[in-house]
Amino acid sequence: MQFGGTPKQGIRRRNRQLMLNSELSVESYPHGLMMYNDPPTMNISLQDFELFAFERVKVLHYLDSLAISVVKNSAAYKDKLTEFLRKNYPGFLKTTVVGTEVSGAELEWRKRDHVSHFILRLAYCRSEELRRWFLEKELDLFKFRFLREGNSSIQEFLQINKLFYTPISEKEKTRFASSLSKISIEMNEAAIEKSCYYRVPFEEVLNLVSNRRVFLFEGDAFVPQKEFLSIVSTQFREHLSKALTLTARSLPHLEEDDRLLPILRSFNQNALSTAYDPKRNEGNVSISDLDELSSVSYPLCMRELHRSLKDSHHLRHWGRMQYGLFLKGIGVTLEDSLKFWRQEMGKGIGIDKFDKEHAYNIRHNYGKEGKRTNYTPYSCMTIITKNPPAAQDHHGCPFKHTSPDLLRQKLRSYKASSDVIEQIVELVKGQHFQIACQKYFEATHKVEDASFQVTHPNHYFDESQRILRGEQPGRSKSSREIADAAFTPAWSVPLPKSENGVSQNPKNDLDDTELDQMLLEYSEQIK
Repeated sequence: MQFGGTPKQGIRRRNRQLMLNSELSVESYPHGLMMYNDPPTMNISLQDFELFAFERVKVLHYLDSLAISVVKNSAAYKDKLTEFLRKNYPGFLKTTVVGTEVSGAELEWRKRDHVSHFILRLAYCRSEELRRWFLEKELDLFKFRFLREGNSSIQEFLQINKLFYTPISEKEKTRFASSLSKISIEMNEAAIEKSCYYRVPFEEVLNLVSNRRVFLFEGDAFVPQKEFLSIVSTQFREHLSKALTLTARSLPHLEEDDRLLPILRSFNQNALSTAYDPKRNEGNVSISDLDELSSVSYPLCMRELHRSLKDSHHLRHWGRMQYGLFLKGIGVTLEDSLKFWRQEMGKGIGIDKFDKEHAYNIRHNYGKEGKRTNYTPYSCMTIITKNPPAAQDHHGCPFKHTSPDLLRQKLRSYKASSDVIEQIVELVKGQHFQIACQKYFEATHKVEDASFQVTHPNHYFDESQRILRGEQPGRSKSSREIADAAFTPAWSVPLPKSENGVSQNPKNDLDDTELDQMLLEYSEQIK
């Protein structure tokens, strides 16, 4: 299968033959770390197509799982990720040693890294939510790998990718040593001497300036190497974001092919939190129990929505959507939902106005109106990243969208201890919102380890109910377990046998010519 080539039919066949006979070289992959600027231009088999992408997807899912259970970029985070990669995919731990000969195995790994990234671009460009997830996980992987590289390797990486940042001289380092030592408590004279600093225009590192993590002089910021990652990762994010958008625009021609799409979809079907099945608890909850349930089993976001609805007898659109779908997920039937909302909002706007303006939307959420879509409750990631609340809104994630002082006030009103409140606030300041929610769960249910990862308000509710019934909270499947179960390469499944015992190609198999044509057009459009 060919990834790249030329749009001219006259020389496409000649280039194909040249690439078939070409060998990997250092010129093709001069560095182990990449910005993924250019699409691959070699042939790979359909088996490798799936295998390469399959491996990378599992790594990205592990990153997703790890970010929920451990504070990102902490020592524990790095140790666990290193251990996972060492046992399963050690290629991601490889670093570039400047001035040494690159082995054939190393070049083969760089090709694997390059190709797998571009395959997943095809798979994850199909929606805004998928693009956001893929971008975030690829950025996490890039940052982890970048920090493992040495000074000379980083210099070569910058030069290859035309990122013209040069470290300051030893003379400048000595001149500004006293000022550089004030950037961090870790920066003593010995640390400054060993460290590498880059002088860049201050407007390129405004986030570092605002946090006082750089030294400013004559309009330039002196950025230590460990903070220099902020500059490079911004370049990586901007490049990949634009590339994903271009890929999405160039992909419609694949819609006509019903064989390649299932392969690509198999890689992204579990990228986002597993959709909560609204039928799993259908009819299990009575609306007469909602007040009690809100105080013992609701996550903080839903508890706030319930209290606001009870106090003001009104919620704005996104609040009604977020809370209404949550109620559907915990088991409130359509009839009870209509009764509950009519009872509460009717006190504010009147029954007639409610029936005219709001009853339709509730039936629509249950799949009884419009296009009859059976909508699922919002996941934590959806609540955190979409439709941020404005003034007079009560939806969203309290850990994400509430100021620390107001969050403290809310937690005190729910009888949380001072120690727990401060732990939660510290997690929120580090933007670890789901870990903060997990800490809230542990505090309100008086358990030391929740034994599951908070990824969905309805999962939170289910685990709470399990504890209240005297059961042990169940550990949610990790991203890796989900990936192992869901992402099974087609080539690993035995082919069906004909009557004479000969294996037959399945419908979804593609020959090289068809894949060449489709991916050739794609690579030309994104160049």
